[in-house]
Amino acid sequence: MFVQVVQGRVADVEGLRSSVERWYREVAPDAIGWLGSTGGLTADGTAIVVVRFESAEAAQANSDRPEQQAWWEEASRCFDGDATFHDCAETFTFLDGGRDDAGFVQIIQGRIADADRMRRMMAQSQDGLREYRPEIIGGLVGLHGDGGYTQVAYFTSEAAAREGEQKPMPPELQEMGAEMQAALQDAKFFDLTRPWIHSP
Repeated sequence: MFVQVVQGRVADVEGLRSSVERWYREVAPDAIGWLGSTGGLTADGTAIVVVRFESAEAAQANSDRPEQQAWWEEASRCFDGDATFHDCAETFTFLDGGRDDAGFVQIIQGRIADADRMRRMMAQSQDGLREYRPEIIGGLVGLHGDGGYTQVAYFTSEAAAREGEQKPMPPELQEMGAEMQAALQDAKFFDLTRPWIHSP
């Protein structure tokens, strides 16, 4: 799986919403290798969209389509300045991966020194996490290739996520949780309370 992350400050919120919906209606049906998209707007006016493709080649072929280029020409005008792109050739999922039925999505970006270690820890903690935080129903991680990462976590609802944040961590997960936090640096959170989630 290949992931592309697009983000930026938004100048025209309604214009971007309209453009995104038009993409799903008119452009997505013929998108090459498109597996799904998750995005939305944060409270401070930042848009972030995580798009999943079968491969980097499929993503590039889709970008080369005239319909895609014409759509982006229109949508890009909704941003306040240039949008930022992260192409993630290395990705992995946890729990049930991307979920179309999530009521709340939290995206985390930051830097990580040892991606393989992060992957191992997440794999080892999945059973415990599923029991400890049942409101987390899936997720994925895309590595930017320069030490940065984007993590997408899917929740049943924001209320359940906030309640889960207050729960004490069981002893068997505490050491791994501390190790995970130590491995991640400069984490920034993007809360999508009304996420845009689509798949073919």
